[in-house]
Amino acid sequence: MENSSTPNPSATASTTTLPPADGISLRRWFVAYALWLVAACVALATLAPGGGSWTQWLHQPVRTFVAASPAAKLIGFAMYLSLCCTFLPLPTGWIVAALATREAALTGGLASTVLAVALAGALGSTIANLNDYYIFTAMLRLHRIAAVRQTRTYHAAAKWFAKWPFSIVLIFNIVPIPVDVIRMLATVARYNRAAFAAANFIGRFFRYAVIAFVTYYWNLGWIAPVALLVLAAVLGIGRVASGLMKKRAADKSRVTN
Repeated sequence: MENSSTPNPSATASTTTLPPADGISLRRWFVAYALWLVAACVALATLAPGGGSWTQWLHQPVRTFVAASPAAKLIGFAMYLSLCCTFLPLPTGWIVAALATREAALTGGLASTVLAVALAGALGSTIANLNDYYIFTAMLRLHRIAAVRQTRTYHAAAKWFAKWPFSIVLIFNIVPIPVDVIRMLATVARYNRAAFAAANFIGRFFRYAVIAFVTYYWNLGWIAPVALLVLAAVLGIGRVASGLMKKRAADKSRVTN
């Protein structure tokens, strides 16, 4: 059977059509990302209940969250989601549901709560996914990693992705699939960043709107965030266990050979 990681002569030729440099300023993005985090921390400190400080969010997160203003809740929510990327795989669904509970008293109405949660959540997740894009871009500047563009597997995936890139990124942001391969593929293929961000924002908006609507409309309270947190934990354990099993199988194969 043919090794999918071996270079494909025709594929190698096609990769020469890519520009020699990606033309992306990593420094500009990471400075902007750091400024966003600093601004969010300052805002949380300013809006902390009772004129406190941002340390309240660390020492008494639940009590501070409940007592915080709607603006502080949305800023903290967006900040948390902006950290949830491939390299810091924190669960997202639980906090979306938590902010949409009637106990959180975000806006007091179904439509306004769903809209606020979906908008703030989509913004935070889009920032996180763009962070992935730039980190993957930095990694691809290493020749060993960039060699993936010369494999048959990549060219088959890139051919599929090139047919409907926006729709693929959009769908994978709507459907809660715990796989980051599409973001990786979009980066390797140098998909337009503006279109990438738009597809991420729209997809996450719809996903979070559904979670918020179900949580608020059926008044699920803290059942929804706890259930989603448990589900995220189970999926995370499953991914780790699967990775360990694959590694063990690979080690046995090497010993046998």
